[in-house]
Amino acid sequence: MKRKQQEDDGVEKAASPVVATTSNTMNTDLLLQSPSKLSQKQDYIFHGGRRHVRPYYFEFISHVNKRWTGKTIVDLFADEFKGRPREYYIGAVKSGRIKVDGEIVPVSYIVKSSQKITHFLHRHEPPVMIDDVVILHQEPDVVTVCKPASVPVHPCGQYRKNTVVGILDAEHDLGTLFPIHRLDRLVSGLLIIARTAAKADFFRQQIEGGMVKKRYIAKVIGVFPEDEMIVDANINYNGSEGRSTAEDPDSSGDDKKVKGKPACTKLTRIDTNGTHSLVSCEPVTGRTHQIRVHLQYTGHPIANDPLYLNQHIDNLETYIAKRIDAGEKKIVSPDDYVYSSEDFSIDPMCTNCPKLIPQGYEEHDEALWLHCVQYSGTGWEYECPYPSWASL
Repeated sequence: MKRKQQEDDGVEKAASPVVATTSNTMNTDLLLQSPSKLSQKQDYIFHGGRRHVRPYYFEFISHVNKRWTGKTIVDLFADEFKGRPREYYIGAVKSGRIKVDGEIVPVSYIVKSSQKITHFLHRHEPPVMIDDVVILHQEPDVVTVCKPASVPVHPCGQYRKNTVVGILDAEHDLGTLFPIHRLDRLVSGLLIIARTAAKADFFRQQIEGGMVKKRYIAKVIGVFPEDEMIVDANINYNGSEGRSTAEDPDSSGDDKKVKGKPACTKLTRIDTNGTHSLVSCEPVTGRTHQIRVHLQYTGHPIANDPLYLNQHIDNLETYIAKRIDAGEKKIVSPDDYVYSSEDFSIDPMCTNCPKLIPQGYEEHDEALWLHCVQYSGTGWEYECPYPSWASL
């Protein structure tokens, strides 16, 4: 059930596609994606209840940092990007798919600080849930959508086309988009996107000025207290673990330094059936996983949260697996896909082909029971309908 961490190669900070053909050392000329269009309708394959992306050629661009300096080009990739075997990187350097400053180099080449490294590869993206990105409200300078769970907002990590921005580009052709806030990948709900830089700046100033109110709905374990609850607990995010912890700033003694950043969330019970409760969540601050951690802190974590439910269910993976078997998620295993030449062409050097998904992807995504329902500021307010699970 867990996703094995797999780094995208080439890093990834400034990965930008350009129109170009590959080196003559390759067997065929392969065309990179045009930068003017992120995605098109034909880029997607719908299979087993998931939205997949047809594998495509892409060039990652990065520059040698201090930690990389002095390594051989092969050691650099083998050490830093373990998603592919060392033999692949040897072949990629020899064939010219990996270049330094635009030139083919030997496998023993030692990289120097600030050199430009490019990695041309056959890119496979992880699938996302099949739900549509629904446009809720559209104006000349702003559009609001209902973001499905499992879909990232914008290109990041392994995701590029399978993002809200990518799907909107393919299906609605809205032009340049400026998401003005983020939602975690597994969170659904209201997403506000500016269509001009000026409108994005308008929203940014209100957010940074503390003038924007946000409201989410969550489905939690147990009977949440009837009275409104204000949670003031610092949020300490651990990047290596990818999770946060909460700490009461008043509980530490003189010899113990409080960790994390101040965080505050207002929680109000909407309804309960004795087993679960629906809770309105209004974050005053915006820390990583703040609502999820503050709900766990109250003893009522989100009822299907894979990160913060483990203290309440001994075997979370077994719990989720039973729910999948019960039909709550009508999807098939990623391994059930059978290759068809009509879907995409196999790249002889690709370590993922003929599979559709990237190696190491084993996760069965489901919608986290946390949904953004409202954003409001000075002179504006946007809302999103409740999801289907928000009923007891």
